[in-house]
Amino acid sequence: MLNSLHQAVLLTALLAFSSCSVKKDSKGDAPSGHWPLTENAEDVSGNELPTQVHGSVTFGGGDKAAIFDGRSAWLEVSDGQEALPGNGDFSIASWIHTEPVMDDFPGDIISQYDLSKRKGFHLSLKSNASPTSQSSYRQLTFGIDDGKEGAWTDEGRPGTALMAFAMAEHKGELYAGVCQPGAKETGKVFKYAGKDNWTDCGAPDSSNSVTALAVMDGELYAATGHYRVAGSSLAESENTTAGGRVFRYEAPGQWTEIGQLPGVACVGGLVVYNGKLYASSMYAPSGFFRYDGDNKWTKLTNPENKRVVNMAVYNGYLYATSWDHGNVYRYDGNSWEDCGLVGDNTQNYAFNIYEGNLYSATWPSGRVFRFDGINKWTDVGRLGNELEVMAMMTYNGRMLGGTLPLAEVYAYEGDTLWTRMDQLDRTPDVKYRRAWTMSEHNGKVFCSTLPSGKIFSYESGKAVLLPGSLEPGWQHVAAVKTGSSLKLYLNGNLEAEKEIPGAMQFDLNVGVPLKIGFGANDYFKGKLRDVRLYRRALEAAEITSLATK
Repeated sequence: MLNSLHQAVLLTALLAFSSCSVKKDSKGDAPSGHWPLTENAEDVSGNELPTQVHGSVTFGGGDKAAIFDGRSAWLEVSDGQEALPGNGDFSIASWIHTEPVMDDFPGDIISQYDLSKRKGFHLSLKSNASPTSQSSYRQLTFGIDDGKEGAWTDEGRPGTALMAFAMAEHKGELYAGVCQPGAKETGKVFKYAGKDNWTDCGAPDSSNSVTALAVMDGELYAATGHYRVAGSSLAESENTTAGGRVFRYEAPGQWTEIGQLPGVACVGGLVVYNGKLYASSMYAPSGFFRYDGDNKWTKLTNPENKRVVNMAVYNGYLYATSWDHGNVYRYDGNSWEDCGLVGDNTQNYAFNIYEGNLYSATWPSGRVFRFDGINKWTDVGRLGNELEVMAMMTYNGRMLGGTLPLAEVYAYEGDTLWTRMDQLDRTPDVKYRRAWTMSEHNGKVFCSTLPSGKIFSYESGKAVLLPGSLEPGWQHVAAVKTGSSLKLYLNGNLEAEKEIPGAMQFDLNVGVPLKIGFGANDYFKGKLRDVRLYRRALEAAEITSLATK
């Protein structure tokens, strides 16, 4: 029989064993990486993770936070083995602050990703551009990958669409604005409701196309136009009604007009810049406009009287392509600056932001170019033997591009290498097939095609998106990966969840630095504080506690 002393020793040992058996990471319940960012970049987790400051990061101030400039500022955790998620559960938690008026892509909050292995994770805030639209706005995204590549899936044809001109994610739903060129048809907006299922949200006006979509201040806007179908080497549209109007979406079948763009028959693009909605004219005469409320569109100057069509916001400027020649221009809110001719091209169709750089897609070389300064465009390769690049998107770590004349999609592998993924539109006996525009929805990337009118989806790894746009100001965000799901929390509340199939395992150990304020998309523009990384799944109560500190 044990005496009282032996019993006490045994009880202590059992308690110690019990404590060890539920130990959840290398420091018990503590984070494996913790950067308060109130005064410096020091990790205070106890793991002494070496953290180097790059670019202009400012610490302190009234918010006691790190300010990231969105252009070169980020933190490098070069030896983060103690913080790596590996193949187990992990969590990220951080306070983030963005301004209500943005003149830049919001950027990556924290990431660790190796393109060569297609392995790692990202927690990012994205405002994606597409050839004509703002396909997302201030959207929080949490993605992981371990080379888990799926196939492109046919999601059906919205109505009788010739193509979806525009796509945008709004409040957790994917919307598509389409061209329907028949004599008794009009352009419409459809909402994705599952494979082969598109809900008709109505026709804003009587023209043949809804050419652009954008989200601003929590509202979805649609622009219309008469698309000249012969420009895609097809029979001209029997519907010749002019568009050039912009509408706000109220409910299915309910659209409120917010004005006609003066002298415009077809809107070329919509984008949100410095808190205002901007629009362009697709066809001559050139036109560039700012919405000033109360149905008033102010006509602004065009650079050299050239058309500017497709637009994107990056590093303080509104950038625009031209269909009159191969130059790109940028606008600072007052005047235009010529950024130079992009290769030996006559038109540019899209922009994309990848690893902190701006890229432009071109015709007729079928190449993508990186902007390295005024009159400095670096060729990063041709997509197969294609002639034109249109759809572009940074999706879960990789830059994708869609083409003409075969409507193929490619993935960028670095340097000048593009890998062909698939041909989406296989319509016979036509000159041109287009992979036109891309948007993210439900952790997948969607791509529209011409002339089949079909939309295709693709998934790599797993990703979960916050429904709607993240509000400005201080917000607490948390991302949790378990063996069965990805979760996104906002201010302590579970807002989105994506299932991970039981047979799908992820090993996220990569031999590259952990990055705070940078990643596959862009440098973060805003403030960060109390950034935490855990090698376990935080419980809901713990996240609520962190969100109330």
